[in-house]
Amino acid sequence: MRFETGEDLEREEICIKFFCDKFNLTYCKLNENDVDFTIYKDEKLISYAEVKGRNKNIAEAYPLPVACRKLLKLADKKTNPLIIWDCFDGIIYARIEQIEGVVKMGGRKPRENSTNDIELMAYYNKQSSLKEVFK
Repeated sequence: MRFETGEDLEREEICIKFFCDKFNLTYCKLNENDVDFTIYKDEKLISYAEVKGRNKNIAEAYPLPVACRKLLKLADKKTNPLIIWDCFDGIIYARIEQIEGVVKMGGRKPRENSTNDIELMAYYNKQSSLKEVFK
């Protein structure tokens, strides 16, 4: 069962647009069983991106969480895999091969009919490879 709401998808779209506008890039949304977006420069594919909503300001966002299954899916793409956390006051982003984190069981309080609320997660503390851009 999918728990992403229309509001979640809209937030992802606003985030990727903000990122792409900043670097003069374009993007395309992928299907729901894939990573979130492809990113293009001058119509050439340059990256795949996963966008994660973070309901905090950048200063309070760390450690940054992401499900390991999402990281594996992104890493399998090979072409500059990028993760972007969308915070209330900006974004934090990095190429996944440039960041170091801790892997442990985690997630959120389990919801009815959900199988992925508690799962293997990666957590990233603040580090120089994580770039912050304020809105």
